[in-house]
Amino acid sequence: MPLRPTRDVFITCAVTGAGDTTGRSDKVPVTPAEIADAAIEAARAGAAIAHIHVRDPETGAPARDPALYREVVERIAASDVDVILNLTAGAGGDLVLGPPDAPLPPVAAQSDMASAEERLAHVAELRPEICTLDCGTMNFGEGDYVMTNTPAMLRAMAARIRDLGVRPEIEIFDTGHLVLAKWLKEQGLIDDPVMVQLCMGIPWGAPNDLSTLQAMVANLPSEWTFSAFSIGRDQLPYAALAVLAGGHIRVGLEDNLMLERGVLATNGQLVERAAEIARNMGSRIMGPSEVRERLGLERRW
Repeated sequence: MPLRPTRDVFITCAVTGAGDTTGRSDKVPVTPAEIADAAIEAARAGAAIAHIHVRDPETGAPARDPALYREVVERIAASDVDVILNLTAGAGGDLVLGPPDAPLPPVAAQSDMASAEERLAHVAELRPEICTLDCGTMNFGEGDYVMTNTPAMLRAMAARIRDLGVRPEIEIFDTGHLVLAKWLKEQGLIDDPVMVQLCMGIPWGAPNDLSTLQAMVANLPSEWTFSAFSIGRDQLPYAALAVLAGGHIRVGLEDNLMLERGVLATNGQLVERAAEIARNMGSRIMGPSEVRERLGLERRW
């Protein structure tokens, strides 16, 4: 992969995610207060962007209740810390089929399939600077769960996000998702500047080997801004790889629970480590004001 290191780097911290991680680490934030505190901690450590999911405060399960998002946003806005908020819009595309001998009907109790309007209800209410758009469908895990984002759903969501004046972060989990992103852009459904997250190493998606990363980066339009990450123990090495490939960094407890072998991490510690890696490579860490200027964002809070 040709070296074209990013000299001015921004860090995104994905502070909690929707995975079943709360039983493996007591550092994973669950309540709105904990999620807000984690975002503030990450910003103080050097993250310009906080990527936010919410969870049911009682069970820790993933949620998409706009009231939970509002509490997180209001707590962060009331703090003395500036951070760009990136709210997920991935919830509502969760399909769990029945077993192989009886795949239909889907398992209603485990599925969460919502309309484009429902999936973006919190985005429409809160108008964050950024929200995610998972640009495709893929298998997750070893069972019958499918992350479901049809082309028609993506068209509807992209149009709604554009009309709300929110910048989509296009989540790319595999090469075909990049094709879909370009298709949406060609139809005028994604405004410039385009922002992409390369999500590497997730089972049944793009593997995180160097050749696959190189192929993904080589197929990105040169004017698009991208970050890249991998999950688990490869998260921090990918902080260096993303910079070497000409991109930006994502870390956080959504994707990795460990600071090093046997040591559970906090979000702030992961951001600090990523910033140290980038600085040791000769890069400078960008603050939220600089990132807003680069991505054409307007501070909302």
